[in-house]
Amino acid sequence: MKLNVFSLILSVLLATSAQASQRVIVIMKDQQSFKAAHMAFRTNGAYALKGSGIKSSLATVDGQVEASLENLNTLIVNAKNDSEISKLQADPSVAYVEKEVFHEAPRPVAGWLAAPAPTTPKQVPGAKTPWGILAVKAPQAWAVSKQGAGARVLVLDTGIDANHPSLKANYEQGKDFTGASSGADVTDLVGHGSHCSGTIAGVMDSSGFTGVAPKAKILMGRVCAENGCSNVAIASGINWGISQKVDVISMSLGGAWSTPAERDAVAKADKAGVTVVAASGNDGSNKVSYPAALPSVIAVGAVDNNLKKADFSQYGKELAIVAPGVDVISTVPQGTGRESSVTLFVGQKSAKVNSATFQGAREVLNGETNVLVDCGLGKPEDFTGKDVKGKYALISRGEIAFGDKIKNAIAAGATGAVIYNNAPGLLQGSLTADGSTLPAAVFMIEQTVGQQLVAALKAKTPVKATVQTVATDYASFQGTSMATPHVAGVVALIKATNKTLTGAQVKEILKKTATALGPNSNNEYGAGMVNAEAAVNAAAQVK
Repeated sequence: MKLNVFSLILSVLLATSAQASQRVIVIMKDQQSFKAAHMAFRTNGAYALKGSGIKSSLATVDGQVEASLENLNTLIVNAKNDSEISKLQADPSVAYVEKEVFHEAPRPVAGWLAAPAPTTPKQVPGAKTPWGILAVKAPQAWAVSKQGAGARVLVLDTGIDANHPSLKANYEQGKDFTGASSGADVTDLVGHGSHCSGTIAGVMDSSGFTGVAPKAKILMGRVCAENGCSNVAIASGINWGISQKVDVISMSLGGAWSTPAERDAVAKADKAGVTVVAASGNDGSNKVSYPAALPSVIAVGAVDNNLKKADFSQYGKELAIVAPGVDVISTVPQGTGRESSVTLFVGQKSAKVNSATFQGAREVLNGETNVLVDCGLGKPEDFTGKDVKGKYALISRGEIAFGDKIKNAIAAGATGAVIYNNAPGLLQGSLTADGSTLPAAVFMIEQTVGQQLVAALKAKTPVKATVQTVATDYASFQGTSMATPHVAGVVALIKATNKTLTGAQVKEILKKTATALGPNSNNEYGAGMVNAEAAVNAAAQVK
């Protein structure tokens, strides 16, 4: 009896699901029918197709027109059920119908917690200039391009912190296409869109922080929510960019496939003179993701500060160019960035040292001071006979995973840990694979500093550390998502220099002026590292 009842409930649910209304993209082949539907939308806003009076069989479909994308010859329709979708597909004025689908929401490969980026020269523009800005030679291109003044970039992403001090002056307007608001709310609840925007056109400040094109304007189309980025939202965002006559559309999003509507929208953006830049993808494979792989798009891969391909960066024949995508510091919603602070006390001496914190570690927003105990590599046997209860374990990187080291420390009673590197520099790391947080504060310090602490402890000198997780408005992320806005910013400089250039011309200039990197037998680097100075100078020569 229970099985029969369950089967009945399941059949009802399946039947209900099959009949549920669905958002669909309707691309028209009949201009007259589209214009009639578009004019009805302009007059009434959202309206029912059935009985609308449109002189087309569309007027027999039980569905609501939610939007009309005039640059794409496309309607967004909420159809009552699959039967009504079939009517749309059979209409002679319709080229094709595409149901709403979602691509995975963009996130960096690592980040959310800031680690010190590679150091940059302290001359131009300043001590806190992100390394990527200098690596793409943006400052050398500013005189000719007037720092991007007059160029407008549409970022299709997760939203933006429009009041961020590094973004506010250059933020022009935004629109939400996710359906999560009335259309005006582009609040960034993720951080990804704000980060990309800062790299493109962050305002230059007294510390030296700046975007590639610090006088370009940013428009934000929120097309990605926590459940992903829908084809409806992406097509709608591209349509808006065409309407706004933007110079560049930057898309740090995508996946292994694209839909016909997305491909059509990108092609029409190119035809309208809008240059589209997109990320190659982050799974490290030899296949460029979409929309980056589309012919008119500039596909961007990622390199580190040694100009070596990032392990995660996808590559292949469609890859056009590479740009900085590792340890990229940029803007995030105010107060959501995290930096680390570590001050060490060895006997009577103290010093603040370079440090990084870990994703999945307990935050220490108010700071705390604790005794350090040398616990070797953090293996279970390294805690034998050590009194670490209520104290911090001093642990060397190596042999076992960071997360395992910390779990062993917690099991021994430690409330936190300071991990020192086993190689020069610092690393960003994650303690958990599922995004959970361990009940221990964890910070990394440099190799030589850690070795000095071990020597002091062996000499019976007391060692303490004061650690703190500092909330900031900036964070360090990595991914091809971070490389893409560097190139979008360079395109803004190019377009500020020469508005007459087509997307194909811009792509060719970028490739011809790139700095070759290698070995490049499988096109891992495309044409090479984007070079703003050379690209802008070449653009200025085109008549």
